[in-house]
Amino acid sequence: MRVLNRTAGRLSRHRRGPLAGLAVLLLGLLISGSLYTVFAPAQATSQASETEQVAQGKELFLASCAFCHGKNGEGVPTVRDGYQIGPSLVGVGAAAVDFQVGTGRMPMASPGAQAPRKKVAFNDEEVAALAAYVASLGPGPAIPSQSDYSIEGLSEEERQEAISRGGQIFLTNCTACHNFNGAGGAMPRGGYAPTLHGVEGKYIYEALLTGPQNMPNFSNGNLSPEEKRDVIAYLDSIQDTPEYAGFTLGGLGPVSEGMFAWLVGIGGLVGAAVWIASHTTRSKKSKVNA
Repeated sequence: MRVLNRTAGRLSRHRRGPLAGLAVLLLGLLISGSLYTVFAPAQATSQASETEQVAQGKELFLASCAFCHGKNGEGVPTVRDGYQIGPSLVGVGAAAVDFQVGTGRMPMASPGAQAPRKKVAFNDEEVAALAAYVASLGPGPAIPSQSDYSIEGLSEEERQEAISRGGQIFLTNCTACHNFNGAGGAMPRGGYAPTLHGVEGKYIYEALLTGPQNMPNFSNGNLSPEEKRDVIAYLDSIQDTPEYAGFTLGGLGPVSEGMFAWLVGIGGLVGAAVWIASHTTRSKKSKVNA
């Protein structure tokens, strides 16, 4: 017992020594540093990767986009032939860039009323870098994940309910421009509503969220994420539904159907009447005066 007391006393004297506090401090730093190296590298690597991605996006932006949108994305307000060269991109968010660049609409060959979908000029990594750089200019809508616009994982009953809700929303808000079949249509001043057939769900979601060209934007306050998902589910359903009514005429509605009726229907009747008249048997007897 006395031995234990003498040992404890020696340890107590060492703890009261001038180097004891320094040793404890160094031990605490060593333990905390070890814990940091275990848990922090992933976060540090992620931040470094994001910084590199933004830097890459800035280089691409200065080379391909700055002429129209300004070196810092502030926009070029000069009007040429009635069109603004390039609007400000501050606050448009990564979703707008992913839609415009991912569908090939940007960069445009020249300013115009409409940016048509064309071959994509950048690969997926470059599109993501451009989106990251523009997102760094100001807060805006982020690129949606697949779970935002997919009905995978829902039961069959829930899917049918989602499609039904999406159809009601689409018929109320979208058919004026895209028509009931989603085939698109003409717009004033040289614009047009593009067809929605074959468009990926992510880009439809981003278009609803950001409102490209003549389209109004439907923020989450106007249409909830679930309602946007339901609209996409409805559009997918009408593309998978077989056409039972013969010629679809592009699904453009009464314009194409009326033109078909006039040109083919009435035109065919007129042609048949002319043919009948030209082949009617005529009498060769001369008239005899009574």
